[in-house]
Amino acid sequence: MISENYHATAVVVGAVGVLIRGPSGAGKSALALSVLAQAKDMGCFAILVSDDQVWLSEHSGRLVARAPDPIAGLIEVRGLGPVKIEHEPAAVIDLIVDLVAQPERYQEASEEMIAGVSLRRFDVSSADIAQATRVVLALVGEG
Repeated sequence: MISENYHATAVVVGAVGVLIRGPSGAGKSALALSVLAQAKDMGCFAILVSDDQVWLSEHSGRLVARAPDPIAGLIEVRGLGPVKIEHEPAAVIDLIVDLVAQPERYQEASEEMIAGVSLRRFDVSSADIAQATRVVLALVGEG
């Protein structure tokens, strides 16, 4: 099993693992915190896997995310720094969400390969975390 370190954040909502990508400062942690809070408010299972860096590897045709040991259970709260949060040590990833400046107004999910695993991929707005949260929850079937 070969793992690669990706600049991303991973969460699980319901039974769906979500990999959130974007450049530094795009809002990966903010989106993760928003999705986790809203999903929990709705009574759904939601948990952090890893923030800012994620080990990704293929296992039996599925993409598995793990947190690097030094940052396991930590998430950055802008202006405050890393804070402890409940986390899952590993999870299967089913969906890629990319934070972009201007997503298409209407889009269909595309596909992307990571470690030989094909995953749905969708763009969300880095400028509107509330809207991005609604989109992510809709994509995982909880919104």
